[in-house]
Amino acid sequence: MKIALLGGTFNPLHIGHCMLADTVIRELGYDRVFFVPTYIPPHKMLNTSVTPEERLEMIRVFCDSAADGGKRIFEPEACEIQRGGVSYTYDTLKYVCECYKLDEKPAFIMGQEVAAQFNKWRSPEKIAELADLIIARRHPDNNGVSVKGFENIPSGDYAEDYSDQSLLDNFPYKYMLLENPIFPVSSTEIRTRIATGKSFRYLVPESIFRYICENRLYGFQK
Repeated sequence: MKIALLGGTFNPLHIGHCMLADTVIRELGYDRVFFVPTYIPPHKMLNTSVTPEERLEMIRVFCDSAADGGKRIFEPEACEIQRGGVSYTYDTLKYVCECYKLDEKPAFIMGQEVAAQFNKWRSPEKIAELADLIIARRHPDNNGVSVKGFENIPSGDYAEDYSDQSLLDNFPYKYMLLENPIFPVSSTEIRTRIATGKSFRYLVPESIFRYICENRLYGFQK
């Protein structure tokens, strides 16, 4: 089985994440994409009251809803939440390779803004050895919505999203640049929209929209 991993906080998972995963399946020939929600990200402090378990459950309901005639192309992978502590990609890749007995390397998907700071990660050279790297195009736009007060806060020497994408010009590891559709939407914008009573329904999969509403996440009010 040819698999790719897409990690992140998924706070919440939105249509950009879904389209990115589907592009990897349809256009690069992968059999399955594993969504891997972080427990504690090493590069930022989360601005949310939503628990890791709730973020994982949103991924689960989406993956269930996306199954086509019983064929599953998306799966939740809970290893980082089950492991606890700070979530490091190298640990996750080691776990996946051992757990799933893969015949070939998995792929690891990251956005341009993440790749630009890849040198700050733990063991980036080992990650590049364990996985084929796929870098997806991203767009730094919140559609005119002020997200002040809803942003995640960078940790340590990590910079804000999109602050230094020029580093990708000298990215030292072999990678594939994915020609994915760019959706100018972010989880930060969605959290902001929910908390301020703005429309957000079609920025997330329908299954996640229902989950957010039913569980009153992110300050949702009817």
